[in-house]
Amino acid sequence: MPSPVNPAPRRIVVKLGTGVLTHGIGQLNTARISALAAAISAMRSAGTEVIVVSSGAVGLGMGRLGLKKKPSDVSRKQACAAIGQSLLMQTWQAAFDPQQATVAQVLLTHEDLRSRARHLGVKACLEELLRYGVIPVINENDTVSAAEIKFGDNDTLSALVAGLVGAQHLVILSTAPGLIDMKGTGKILPVVEKITPEIEAMAGGTTDITATGGMISKITAAKIALRAGCGVFIASGAEPDILARIFSGQNPGTYFVPSGVPLESKKRWIAYYQRPTASLMVNADAVPAICNQGRSLLAIGIAEVRGAFSPGDIVNVLAPDGSVIARGEVTFADGDVRRIAGRPSEAIQPLYPARRHLEVIHRDNLVVL
Repeated sequence: MPSPVNPAPRRIVVKLGTGVLTHGIGQLNTARISALAAAISAMRSAGTEVIVVSSGAVGLGMGRLGLKKKPSDVSRKQACAAIGQSLLMQTWQAAFDPQQATVAQVLLTHEDLRSRARHLGVKACLEELLRYGVIPVINENDTVSAAEIKFGDNDTLSALVAGLVGAQHLVILSTAPGLIDMKGTGKILPVVEKITPEIEAMAGGTTDITATGGMISKITAAKIALRAGCGVFIASGAEPDILARIFSGQNPGTYFVPSGVPLESKKRWIAYYQRPTASLMVNADAVPAICNQGRSLLAIGIAEVRGAFSPGDIVNVLAPDGSVIARGEVTFADGDVRRIAGRPSEAIQPLYPARRHLEVIHRDNLVVL
């Protein structure tokens, strides 16, 4: 089934896995990188802006240090990343030099996208680079990333970047040729209209000693990108002319179709760029009001408050069974919510006479997951 890419998209994100960029530990596949650079330059000439999310820094550092497997110690991983990142950027610039193109290094942690001000700052920087005709090459800042500020894998990072910049398509290139129906035909699924539990069951992890994630992380990334209205391709980066084939409509891998109305920018930020540590458990009556009727979360619907938070923080909203059903920006501090939980609005108004609105989470700042 042809992929819907005609006319050429205005903007895309291309994520390249370590297995695509290297022959083995620390051995860059410069011929493939040069071919990808030429393909990206051709797309730019045709009017498509391209952002690259490139893995490979840790693997390159491992090669320079003579390591045969990825270190389990965080500081050693950081050391590998520090060594490998400069080698990675040198290689990308050398590959784009024949195309007379300039690359820019952009290193991110989760905190850079979680904080609203920094989130908007990253977006503005990327827009400016694209305006200059520069190709941003993005990677996680593994040298400083700790567990609480890591994306976890570059598949997730690429999906968050695609949503951030409003890309029409995210292309994830790795050693995987697409999503394979291992329990059925054994063939690549050309199109996925909706990510169902059956689709997720087809995914597996990775056994590559330099890689992170596998198909599981790609499915997760696809779910994030689709909510931004971004179509997702998963294909093999080892295939010749892979980008040209994808964007000529041949669809050599798996295409995930965006459906429904995309979330607007702030709601995407609330839904996917946060890691809330606090939560509000609601009662059974509040679940359909939030999930089906698009209502705000009122105090009367709150059964339990978990954790500490201040006004403006993002918290999870839990169903009575403990499952996360939504995420939103609270207007009260946790102490106030504990004080008013379960009460109707008319009983709360005298406690806060100066407040115009009594919603604990307003529907404009509440996202159903």
